[in-house]
Amino acid sequence: MLVVRPITMSDFAALHRCAIDSGHGFTSLPVNEELLTRRIQHSECSFAKQNVTAPDDEGYLMVAVDSKTDQIVGTTAIEAAVGWDKPFYSYHISTHVHTSQRLGVNKVVKLLTLDNNYTGCSELCTLFLQPDYREGLNGRFLSKCRLLMLAQHPERFAETVIAEMRGVSDENGNSPFWKWLQKHFFDIDFTLADYLSGIGNKGFIADLMPKMPIYVNLLSEEAQAVIGEVHEFTKPALVLLEKEGFTCRNYVDIFDAGPTVECDLKNIESVRHSYLLKVYISDSHQKKKSPLFVANTSFEFFRAVLVDSDYDLDAGYIVVTQEAADALLVQDGDLVRVLVQAG
Repeated sequence: MLVVRPITMSDFAALHRCAIDSGHGFTSLPVNEELLTRRIQHSECSFAKQNVTAPDDEGYLMVAVDSKTDQIVGTTAIEAAVGWDKPFYSYHISTHVHTSQRLGVNKVVKLLTLDNNYTGCSELCTLFLQPDYREGLNGRFLSKCRLLMLAQHPERFAETVIAEMRGVSDENGNSPFWKWLQKHFFDIDFTLADYLSGIGNKGFIADLMPKMPIYVNLLSEEAQAVIGEVHEFTKPALVLLEKEGFTCRNYVDIFDAGPTVECDLKNIESVRHSYLLKVYISDSHQKKKSPLFVANTSFEFFRAVLVDSDYDLDAGYIVVTQEAADALLVQDGDLVRVLVQAG
């Protein structure tokens, strides 16, 4: 059984291993011991905050644990509000028409404009699962358990939720989009730029990034081709979010041009279609069972599991084993939030 819980400082070594294994372009999990330590500490403080009624600079980092081996096999996170403590840059793609009636010219062009329009939005981020566990519903569970948290504790998050999708790069971490920017505006390679951004050193962006909009048709063909495209490994995550109602509204990452997708919190499918059900604990229940994503209603001691259980929405109950109840930190009669459309 996979159990998702808040990260603790004792999980540092496992988080560091995830950072190494995640590879190039995984900006939110750079291989930097000081940064990872600070991020764990910040998450611990964020989960411990009481009486939160509006999102601020909280960051909620969680780990997925294999209950059989007690091994940490993945990470997932939510940033309550991006852009408060450090700038959150994006490129906005806009369409302009250049027209001359006298010359009979009508030219449609696209522009990339640097902006901070997502400041204050909540962000789904840091989703990583070790390759050996990328089977069945594990990946979906790791992504959707965050949506159960959003559904249960909406006051802690913004009205708009976003997710940055990893853009196209090769096995060595080279980005066609960054290659063009590097040639004309920077003198550092993509992996270093991505790393500096990940550790919060974004001053160079404002210093060196072109201040005026960039005409897309002036970019190399290779750079133009990857704008709004995702890394091969990221396609399943994008499809999952699109099914949840997330869509790209012409915002892309400033380094690899991967799309940023967004959705109003209240319109996210798993938020709309999750239910509070009463727990009944039984190890001998024989009725037909279905795969369910289940989370407790605690925030500081948040737990989520993927289980096969019987439930009845009309009667308002779910039957779980003692093992699942222990993992969720719940007892008979407690309420849990359940997503029945696990598949």
